[in-house]
Amino acid sequence: MKQLFQHAAATEGVVVRVAVNFLPEQSRVDAGKWFWVYHIRIENEGDQPIQLLTRHWRITDGRGLVNFVDGEGVVGEQPVLRPGQSHDYVSGCPLGTPQGSMQGHYTMQRPDGSLFEVAIPFFPLAAPATAS
Repeated sequence: MKQLFQHAAATEGVVVRVAVNFLPEQSRVDAGKWFWVYHIRIENEGDQPIQLLTRHWRITDGRGLVNFVDGEGVVGEQPVLRPGQSHDYVSGCPLGTPQGSMQGHYTMQRPDGSLFEVAIPFFPLAAPATAS
């Protein structure tokens, strides 16, 4: 299963895996709009439960324009992951260029209330040459 995810990062016993795919059926190349879908799996390999509180994304388009996206949870959830558990979700990213990249972090909370950041690995957004 892990080979399905092209990108991964580990922080303090938490592994974030990402699989990304260009969606030509959701894109409007003639209108300058490209769309990707990404599947994220967050795995708690630590020895205590953790809760995902917030997300922070840095999205860069092919012109170098950077957008930051911050918010609570992921797709409306703030999951608690017990040791050995994982949480999967799927989301999407539109861009005005045929390539770009994403990276970021989640803020997690331990049972004692302390917070820590978990890296979301850098991953490229690249439309096939025929779609650009």
